[in-house]
Amino acid sequence: MAATERAVELAVAAARAASDLKAQEIIALDVSEQLVLTDVFLIASGTNERQVGAIVDAVEESLFALGAKPVRREGKAQGRWVLIDFGDVVVHVQHAEDRVYYALERLWKDCPLIELPADARGGDGSEADA
Repeated sequence: MAATERAVELAVAAARAASDLKAQEIIALDVSEQLVLTDVFLIASGTNERQVGAIVDAVEESLFALGAKPVRREGKAQGRWVLIDFGDVVVHVQHAEDRVYYALERLWKDCPLIELPADARGGDGSEADA
């Protein structure tokens, strides 16, 4: 069973909000086959704690406009790795150094990627940056 349309819609909106604030390496993973609690992990990086906080705020505002409210948020005070749980989507905004260290992409490598529109991929060196 693949991620629901609503989960993908929220993930794309969150990715666009993060990309607007220059988040890097934005990816969406369909974790619906592995987890029963959520459908999508969205992962994005910021270069410093202030940017991580700004990305988190933008994601929350964007999804609130679509009627999604966070069930839980953790890590915002530290600004290194913030997890925002919206039920269908869990957003991870990590400091770039922490992202390399924890390597969530490797941990969830068996999960398929969700194709994000070019304006929602952030600065990852892909064709969207060209």
